[in-house]
Amino acid sequence: MAWLSVLQRRFRYGVENLMLYITATMLAVFLANNIAQIPLVRWIVFDRALVFQGQIWRLFTFAFIPPSNQLLWIVVSLYFYYFIGQTLEREWGADKFTFYYLVGIIANILAGLITGGATNHYLNLSLFFAFAHLFPNMEVRLFFVVPVKVKWLGWFNWAYFGFSLITALFAGRFAESAAIAVSILNFLMFFGPDFFDSIRGYNRRKKYKDNFNDFWK
Repeated sequence: MAWLSVLQRRFRYGVENLMLYITATMLAVFLANNIAQIPLVRWIVFDRALVFQGQIWRLFTFAFIPPSNQLLWIVVSLYFYYFIGQTLEREWGADKFTFYYLVGIIANILAGLITGGATNHYLNLSLFFAFAHLFPNMEVRLFFVVPVKVKWLGWFNWAYFGFSLITALFAGRFAESAAIAVSILNFLMFFGPDFFDSIRGYNRRKKYKDNFNDFWK
């Protein structure tokens, strides 16, 4: 999208170590909510009715809600978010990464104002789409043990998004459905042409390989 590229080039408000600040704040909210018994999540969750009553901060603070109430899962998730975010920031620079994340936040806010609720869960997970697209052959340790290439985790992430979208739609959870849709759209706005070209390239290589094997049978 040409207009998006123009805005991106003119954006000069990048935040260095953005994902460090986001994950650190998520951890602080988790500790306050679960250790200090201060119900921060209840005060910062996105709620359209309360936003319209004047609690404007909820438009933005939902970005800091932790992904789980389980300590082990918090550690794994926040490390994952931090690692992906820092890698993308090193690859793109702080300006582009901040712009990418900001567009995703704005899209989720707009979706939340329409449906009544918003979540940061799918936005943060959608960062892995960009990561897998840029570094498909990088090998990571799943659960810090099992070696696996990023591209396979990327396809698993697509399957998870697809399953979650279908489940949310059939269950009538339209706020969740919108959050999934806009998080995917955010990725496609930045990577759509390259992403679909890579799929077509894979299909061409597979077709050539199949024809070659059939020729020698």
